[in-house]
Amino acid sequence: MMATTTSERVDTPVTAGNGAQAKPYSMTTLFAGFGGQGILFSGKVMAYAGLLEGREVSWLPSYGPEMRGGTANCGVCISSNPVGSPLVTDPDAFVVMNLPSFLKYIDHVRPGGVAVLDSFLIDRKVERNDIRAFYIPATRLASENKIDGLANMIMLGKLLRETQFAAYDSVIAGLRKSVPARKAALVDANIKAIGIGMEYNK
Repeated sequence: MMATTTSERVDTPVTAGNGAQAKPYSMTTLFAGFGGQGILFSGKVMAYAGLLEGREVSWLPSYGPEMRGGTANCGVCISSNPVGSPLVTDPDAFVVMNLPSFLKYIDHVRPGGVAVLDSFLIDRKVERNDIRAFYIPATRLASENKIDGLANMIMLGKLLRETQFAAYDSVIAGLRKSVPARKAALVDANIKAIGIGMEYNK
């Protein structure tokens, strides 16, 4: 699968909250789980958010033998500088929604990085003490809030809370760009899911 990369810029420079020019920034993220969980979509929303803030961005999806039910993962790079390679082998952040992917990739997270686990689907704890681990029962929360199928966006919201990889408004704008016109009615539910993830603090 070819990487999707871009150096497209927006007209407005990236600024910090006080209006000052933002500091140099770089973050690599690996999203992983089963096909059908929206893993690739989460990465796409994140990548669009970075693009809308004027960053250099890459989004590299990968599928297992079967798109639905097989494994799926994608790497996202967001940087102030050109992205040298779209491959994410030692991510700063790891968002994982199944046990096989957790076991495969958790040791590759960069020291000082972040791991966000769907604790409803993964009954393990991170044993490393050099990364920050966050546990959120995203699949259960999606069901309880009648937004089944949007656990991936709850996970993205939790990642946003813990890493602030982009401004909230940029993420919502990235979401709107990622949702096909024929599914525009689903935007509000996705926004709700992101909010649930951002508010979860257990």
